[in-house]
Amino acid sequence: MDNEGKIVEKLTVDLGENRYEVRVGEGLLDDAGKYLNLDRRVLVVTDDGVPAEYAERLARQCRAPEIVTLPQGEGSKSLDGLSRLLHAMKEKNFTRKDCVCAVGGGVVGDLSGFAAASYMRGVDFYNLPTTVLSCVDSSVGGKTGINFDGIKNLVGAFKQPKAVLADVGTLSTLPPRQVANGLAEAVKMALTFDEAFFSLFEKGNPEENLPEILCRSIACKIKVVEQDEKEQGLRRVLNFGHTLGHGIESLGLGLYHGECVALGMLPMCSEEVGARLRAVLKRLKLPTSLSFDREAALEAVLHDKKSVGGAVAAVFVESVGSFEIREIGEDELRKRLLSIEG
Repeated sequence: MDNEGKIVEKLTVDLGENRYEVRVGEGLLDDAGKYLNLDRRVLVVTDDGVPAEYAERLARQCRAPEIVTLPQGEGSKSLDGLSRLLHAMKEKNFTRKDCVCAVGGGVVGDLSGFAAASYMRGVDFYNLPTTVLSCVDSSVGGKTGINFDGIKNLVGAFKQPKAVLADVGTLSTLPPRQVANGLAEAVKMALTFDEAFFSLFEKGNPEENLPEILCRSIACKIKVVEQDEKEQGLRRVLNFGHTLGHGIESLGLGLYHGECVALGMLPMCSEEVGARLRAVLKRLKLPTSLSFDREAALEAVLHDKKSVGGAVAAVFVESVGSFEIREIGEDELRKRLLSIEG
């Protein structure tokens, strides 16, 4: 319990001097001033797909706010988007004592964090995720960056936030497809780390259990990040489903990130796990089949930054709650892409 009786789960990311708290609960956006140092210049970054009132509610708690609203979508996660944020801070005479707050999804968080890491070699950064996907995945862990020359996240930096506030109330405006998009990443966490957690998706009601799902997903990610902050080993497990999923996503077929991850997980499971996963994905109305150009997707996978000498480090789940990482080559990647129905 926290926040004067409101139900709030507080989780700690223990990274020594980069230690920070992640709070999940109702009403956190309106109480942000209790948890964040907003008595300074604050760049509030959002996009036009996020209700404008969210950024405004935060800004009212800041001594000197500056709101920047970006166009929605991956196109803002670019050098132009970064330049816009840096110019905004320069024009308002931000110093190293000021900060950046992201209010939105993963694009806003990744871009804002990178701007915070870059301006004057680093100012404070707070993340206030407003999508299920950003709550369970990108808001925690410190990966920030932009897309460059057609490659996702090619340029960036590790920049841990000073705090994360995930207000469950902001998720109520999301359409069902966006909720499912984020839940795909939560399913990933459960499959690789926690069979009991996975049973929530098999037997429970994800909408009713959403706060618990958020907290359990974040707890899984925290354990990984604490052991491998800079992705030198264990943190690669978070790429489960992404090896093939990124290849599919690169084709521009109109699928959300989580939908591509859902498809990318299926070929990386044992037959038994795959059957259980397929049932869960169907419950969540996530795709389990797709008609697409396998060779084009394979080419994208092999050109991904994780490819080394034609081999890719991929994550496999042979039994729920466990994983293994091994390198696979072009022939096996093609075979697994071909195994996706459609």
